[in-house]
Amino acid sequence: MDEQQEDKAAKNTVTIEQAGACRKKVIIEIPRETITKATDDQYETFRREAIVPGFRKGRAPRRLLEKRFGKEAGEQIKLKLLADASDAAIKDSKLDVLREPEINHEKIELPADGPLKFDFEVEVRPEFELPALEGIPVNKTRMEVTDGHIEREIEMLCKYAGVWTPKEDGKVEPEDQVIADVMLSVEGQEQKIDNTEIQVKPNGFVADVPVEKLDELLVGAKSGDVKTTEVTVPKTYFKEELRGKKVEIRITIKDIKWLKPAELNQDLLTRCGVASEEELRKSISQRLHGRLENQAKNEMAEQIYKYLLDNTAFDLPVSVVADQAVAVLRRQYVNLLMQGLPKEQIDPHIEQLKASSDKQAEEQLKVFFIMDKVAGKLGVQTTEEEINGHIAQLAVQKKIRPERLKEEMQRDGSLEQFKLQVREQKCVAKLLETAKITEVEAPVVSKVEPKPAPTKTQTPRHKKTAEKTTEKSPKKAAHPTKPVVKAHTGEKTVKKTKTPTRKKKT
Repeated sequence: MDEQQEDKAAKNTVTIEQAGACRKKVIIEIPRETITKATDDQYETFRREAIVPGFRKGRAPRRLLEKRFGKEAGEQIKLKLLADASDAAIKDSKLDVLREPEINHEKIELPADGPLKFDFEVEVRPEFELPALEGIPVNKTRMEVTDGHIEREIEMLCKYAGVWTPKEDGKVEPEDQVIADVMLSVEGQEQKIDNTEIQVKPNGFVADVPVEKLDELLVGAKSGDVKTTEVTVPKTYFKEELRGKKVEIRITIKDIKWLKPAELNQDLLTRCGVASEEELRKSISQRLHGRLENQAKNEMAEQIYKYLLDNTAFDLPVSVVADQAVAVLRRQYVNLLMQGLPKEQIDPHIEQLKASSDKQAEEQLKVFFIMDKVAGKLGVQTTEEEINGHIAQLAVQKKIRPERLKEEMQRDGSLEQFKLQVREQKCVAKLLETAKITEVEAPVVSKVEPKPAPTKTQTPRHKKTAEKTTEKSPKKAAHPTKPVVKAHTGEKTVKKTKTPTRKKKT
């Protein structure tokens, strides 16, 4: 439904219309009287500051100023009118915009007579009602460290310390690594990438291009085989240059590798900082106690988030989701660190998240808006002491001084994101105080069967590939950043240029 209102101060007529999910169209009409006053003010500024040959400063007649500065004056008058009118319309209409509006001033002409009419669209915060916040049903898992947990942890440790080993006359299997030459064709533009590594997963990547069912494409292939596929990259993909584009992929397989786990020997024990297997098991048990406790808390928190998402309905614009997709990857890094996961386990989570970053971006944006409203309703805020305490805990995990970590977070912009996450944690804790909690038994953790080794191995045919057959190390995770969502700052949305000064030519 249209909403018309009168801006009494500026005497502009403002109409607000719905323009889609979280979008408003703002239509503004600036009366002639306002244009005339702005014109008079601008030429008065020119009169005081401009240097005109033959006249003392401040004495040049209006007619001459219009002749010399007419075009520049008209542009500056228009820019000021657009900026002031758009800011006033957003403020007076109480539009909670997500980012500054983009007004194409070049397509707007300042009329010789009559009012100035223009319009623009803005993305606004979604409007929704919160569900009941008391009595949320939550299951709490009773968790104990078992021999199965410890065995699984040791096997994962051996896996992460493993070596990618070539297969001889083998076929591609799930979780293998393929070394291949790749030809990408993005809307007719071809790009060749030699000796690139491809992880055989259901939702994987071929040279940064997401490919669904990648395992179905590659499983069963042999060295020398060529596989082709075509994908359409999601419009919300985190790489802007690929968003919404159709990509043809040609994969020429050169080598196939399987991950051979490291042996639990003295060398590995020394690298883990322990003297014996018994000491390693004891260390793992202690670490798992804390991790399982955090896991139980995180599972309860996830149930709170799921309840809020399932019982709160609103849509988000695609453009906002696309921008947030990159921030999702960075935000997740902070989450995983706060959960106490070691660095070597963070990278697989980030890689998996990339395949569905658009969906995760939409979900996390919804969580952001919901928790922001929950915080307001519950009166939850964070203090500087609380933030410093959480930073100190994180600094211990990263083995650096808290002051240094806080400085780094301030420089890369992640401190605001961190504060939001601390506030979210406080909101969840407050909701759990009134939740209906039911204790349940934890599932039994059995020993994971290691992947059998191929019957034969051979020296890789390509020197470059052979050099990569080394111990696998985790990639560096991305730094977190604050959400792309931001409130309207009230700053001018249209840039103004300086008043021109003309000097007498010599």
